[in-house]
Amino acid sequence: MFVLRGDRPALVCLALLAMALAALAADAPTTPPAANEASPPAAKASAREPTGKPAADSAGTAQSDAEPTGTDSAGDADRLDGREGRDLALDRFRPRSMLQVAEHHLERAKFPVVDVHFHPRVRFHENRQMLDDFVKVMDRQNIAVCVSLDGQMGESFLEHRHYLWDKYRDRFVIFANVDWRGDGREDEPATWDCQRPDFGRRMARQLAETKAAGACGLKVFKDFGLVYRNPDGTRIRIDDPRWDPIWAACGELGLPVLIHVADPAAFFLPIDETNERWEELRRRPDWSFAGPDAPSREALLDALLTIVARHPKTIFIGAHVASNSEDLATVATWLDAHENLYVDIAARIAELGRQPETARKFLIDYADRVLFGTDGPRVAERLLLHWRFLETRDEYFPYAENAFPPQGFWRIYGVGLPDEVLKKIYFQNAERLISGVRERVEKYQAASGEKPAP
Repeated sequence: MFVLRGDRPALVCLALLAMALAALAADAPTTPPAANEASPPAAKASAREPTGKPAADSAGTAQSDAEPTGTDSAGDADRLDGREGRDLALDRFRPRSMLQVAEHHLERAKFPVVDVHFHPRVRFHENRQMLDDFVKVMDRQNIAVCVSLDGQMGESFLEHRHYLWDKYRDRFVIFANVDWRGDGREDEPATWDCQRPDFGRRMARQLAETKAAGACGLKVFKDFGLVYRNPDGTRIRIDDPRWDPIWAACGELGLPVLIHVADPAAFFLPIDETNERWEELRRRPDWSFAGPDAPSREALLDALLTIVARHPKTIFIGAHVASNSEDLATVATWLDAHENLYVDIAARIAELGRQPETARKFLIDYADRVLFGTDGPRVAERLLLHWRFLETRDEYFPYAENAFPPQGFWRIYGVGLPDEVLKKIYFQNAERLISGVRERVEKYQAASGEKPAP
């Protein structure tokens, strides 16, 4: 527990408070409880994320939006409330800003939106009432189409397609997922399907079959690279040549690859007083990738760039600003070097909004390469903050509806993008890259009486 001491000199308290505010947490939703990204659909690989069939992707890992439980006991909670000179527990700190600045509380997105990062199977568990309710949210928020990243393959794909398309074929498109484990035993990597010599070729054929069944892309979850291991104990590498037939097939089939390769930079650092995500990692130490056995974040990002360069005819969409939203200058160099690389902003307005001038320039300069995403489904209150971030220049407002911020103890600033940039990020780039999106957006616009964009 981190405590602010009431009996220390004011200067020391302020220093501690500044340290606390800098040290906090990180990409799936608040109804049900959010996770930052879903887990790989067919393999239960670790305790880092929800698992199952499908198992449930942060800011990296599945980030919970649940509020901290507070202190260790009711007695401590009473004593550490910061009142009447008492000490204050950090996870009870709820500062109220005294700023008086312009506020623009938008009611919906200015233009139709395509959410390219959406996890309905993981979050809704194929519950039809939850899907019906969310489509009503889509209507109110001006979300034309959502891209389900939970399609899987084979019979599971057909089941998920029926769940989404039975009533809402014009509102959803579906990405497939590779089942790396197959019928293998979870704790014995040697038995996993991906260890067989013909795995890459078989998956390429299965991707073609899944496209014929309606898939329009491939989603690769972060456990592939961060967690999964080879029989010798080494982690499976994203750029292992064994997977080249999969990436090549996606290029030949016109299936974009939306891929999550790493977590926030702070997750790879020691959980100490200098870590800006300390509060989050304190609650979930299993999300930390620090230590001698941890994977190298730099190696993971390099592996992504390796396959992007190796397969120039395949479109790659780096999830969560290519897992490097803390360093937009570097992401810009990647986009300059690789014409087939794009990024989504799912679960990253917290990072982008605390660097508004840098983020605004990046989003305008690379307007043709950025896609909108939420890592949802999200509740309306969270969606409204996305529109406020992208469409206004408001100052110092929350990035989430939670009383306690889920990804970092800070607030954000709007970037107020020009209309032409908003249209590209909201829907035009998705129309260009993902088959089936354009027709759905045009139907949505026609139904709403809006003239389709040229």
